Amino acid sequence: MVDINPCASQPCQLHKGQSYGVNVTFHSAVESQTSTAVVHGVIAGVPIPFPIPMEDGCKSGIQCPIQKQQYYHYVTALPVKTEYPAIKLVVEWELRDDNKQDLFCIKFPVQIVS
Repeated sequence: MVDINPCASQPCQLHKGQSYGVNVTFHSAVESQTSTAVVHGVIAGVPIPFPIPMEDGCKSGIQCPIQKQQYYHYVTALPVKTEYPAIKLVVEWELRDDNKQDLFCIKFPVQIVS
């Protein structure tokens, strides 16, 4: 389950200088001591790294170590910097385990606006 807040409709209108909540509930199929967020903006099929303030999933609502067959609630922020161009893109958000495998991977369309 994924909740981007505030985002009334897709593509999400992300205003420059604002921050948006990203909440993901997921079921882990593996055990992992750590979890690391990796975020890309996909523009014309090309993934471009999108820095976020907190990459450590264990500091974003997840109690680590992650246990197999458990549900977790990942909660973090997506800041939209004023220097970002006004553009439509797809945000690809992965949370990776110790082996750099995805615990989850979500994609959602956004439009950065002034």
